[in-house]
Amino acid sequence: MSYWLQDYSLSPIGLLESKRKRIENYKKTLNKRKEKRFLEIYEKASKDVGFFSKRDLFLAGLFLYWGEGTKKQDSMVTLTNTNPAMLKFFIKWLSLFNIKKKDLKVKVHLYSDMDITKTLDFWGKELKIPLSQFYKPYIKKTKIVSVKYKTGFGKGTCSVIIGNKPLWEYILACLKYFEDVNEHHFRP
Repeated sequence: MSYWLQDYSLSPIGLLESKRKRIENYKKTLNKRKEKRFLEIYEKASKDVGFFSKRDLFLAGLFLYWGEGTKKQDSMVTLTNTNPAMLKFFIKWLSLFNIKKKDLKVKVHLYSDMDITKTLDFWGKELKIPLSQFYKPYIKKTKIVSVKYKTGFGKGTCSVIIGNKPLWEYILACLKYFEDVNEHHFRP
């Protein structure tokens, strides 16, 4: 036994350190396997999804709006999310309706203990929309640490807004059509 354990400290601190290192190595191995598996799945998914046609983008945007868009605010087409990629997709989708970035407004909901200027700059750069198109941010008095979301984004919640009643009505009509669709509307 002494030969096998000669490289290990048998003091309680040495044993704890040894255990900590083994756990770290185990976690690294698991993370590498997880990354490798995700990359393999991502490769397959990217081939399955392929390129988006204009119709694909149109439908995907409608489904996104159905799940995340504002439906009750008369004439305001608004999508709110914490994920910049989702909002960028929404902006791309709006371009199908000839909506220009210069016509969009942005509202950010933040927490009082956040760096407001830094966070607004983040959203402006991510969305490539100048801060002059941002409304005054809504700042909640609660501290961000009190929010119990395990996977929270940490940059607040951002809304991309366009006031356009005809577009709002059209989107709602499309969503109503989705609700009314039955199995006879699906092609194999």
